Order: sequence, then C-alpha cells, then structure tokens
Amino acid sequence: MIKKISLLLLIFTAVNLGITLAQQSADELAKKLANPIASLISVPFQFNSQFNINSSDYHGNGYKMLLNIQPVIPVPLGKKINLINRVIIPVSTQKDVTAYDQTESGLGDIIYTAFFSPTVSKIIWGIGPAFSIPTATNDALGTKKLSIGPSFVILGQPGKWTFGVLCNQLWSVAGDKDRQEINSAFFQPFFSYGFTGGLTVGISSENAYAWNSKQLVSGLTAFNMNQIVKIAGSQMASIQLSPVIYYANANVKKPEWGVRTVITLLFPK
Repeated sequence: MIKKISLLLLIFTAVNLGITLAQQSADELAKKLANPIASLISVPFQFNSQFNINSSDYHGNGYKMLLNIQPVIPVPLGKKINLINRVIIPVSTQKDVTAYDQTESGLGDIIYTAFFSPTVSKIIWGIGPAFSIPTATNDALGTKKLSIGPSFVILGQPGKWTFGVLCNQLWSVAGDKDRQEINSAFFQPFFSYGFTGGLTVGISSENAYAWNSKQLVSGLTAFNMNQIVKIAGSQMASIQLSPVIYYANANVKKPEWGVRTVITLLFPK
C-alpha cells in the first residue's frame, strides 16, 4: 500500500513539474517575443485587413489586405554584443484605394533594420541602420526610392511588464527622380503584460510623420492579445489577434478600421 501511494505521489509530482516547466517555457518565450531585439529567432506572418479606405469618395468600398513577413535573426558578435537582423517583406492586394474600381497587387518595399544590442544591460536597447529598398512590383505599392537612416529601440521588462519604443528616420538617397523625396520619421511605442501560461496582452501604436509635408501620413493603435502555443506537435509558435484603429491628418486617405492577426514561428536555442 505504501509503495502504491509513493508511486502515485511520484507520478503526481512528475506531472506537476512537467506542467510548471511548460508554463515557465511559455512564459519565457512570451517575454522574449515582447522584446523586439531579444536573442530569439522568430518568423512572424502578420496579416492586416484594412477596411473603408476612401469611404467618402468610393462609398466605403476601399480595402487592403497586407501580409508582412518579418523574420528576426539574432547573430552574436562576441560575448558582449548581438546583431539583431529584422526584415519586413510586404505583400498586398488593394481595391478602390488609388482610384475607383482599380486593383493593385504585389510586393512592396522591403525594410531591413540591423540593431546592435549589448547582451548585458540594465536597460535593453539597440541602435543601427535602417534601409527601405525599392522592391515594389507595382508603382502604387512602393516609393521607388532607396532610403537610409538610423533606427533605435529602448525598453524595460520589470517583472511581467514590457514597455518601450522603437523609432527610425529615413531619407531617400537614390531612385526615381519623378517620385517625391522621402524624409520620414517612424515612432512605435508599446507596452504589454504577461500572464502565466504564455498569454500576453498590450497596446502598441505605429506612426509615420512626413517632414516634407509636415503631417502624420499614417497612424494606428492595436490592442494585442498573444498566446504561446505548440503546433504540429513540437513547433513553438504564438498566435496574436489585434483589433486596429487607424488615424492620420484629415487630408490623408486611411482605413477606418481593421484587424491584425499574427502567426509567429519561434526557434528558441
């Protein structure tokens, strides 16, 4: 009888230890994922559905479906610094955005950012160059300009909280002379809170300001819910759902509302 009770206690302890370790692993991954320059290989597939673009002109029919493929690849440069490579590859289709009953589809301009970040620091930060590469396959989906500038991110992660800001400044240095020169700033504040079990909730905002025209040309606020999961038995991933509100200067065409869903494949060391 004593042996049976001991065996049951051993099994119970092992099961609870497994659940605790799984929760810790999910929680650790969720915290790393909330850090845009964490030492974690990830491949997010960000789906953006934007509706009611040009609603006053085209009876609310304008829409855009945008997929951003955003691999993040950290590379250690010695023991004290990491190089965090972040790429955004946009693929989209849109209708009634540039003109009524007009549809454009294809690849947009690719954004590449390289953050140099210390491996040990009380405040997490990274700095490096950003590039906007004119890879658009349709004139309406890109700038036709090569743009370069600095990028910076700073954040803190006390306890289960994450809060910080990512920003960059781009200037066009080459490209089509008939297209408008680029002088644009991007500002993205974010904060989130992590719950036990790999669940994270938070708010982020993305804002682009054109210095030449002195106006906010795009802005959004996303309400984010993110859960760490396993897919295909062993592949760690996260699933995110975000209602999105859009805003910009009054004379800028923008969506009225949208939804963002993100599936991120995670490759922890």
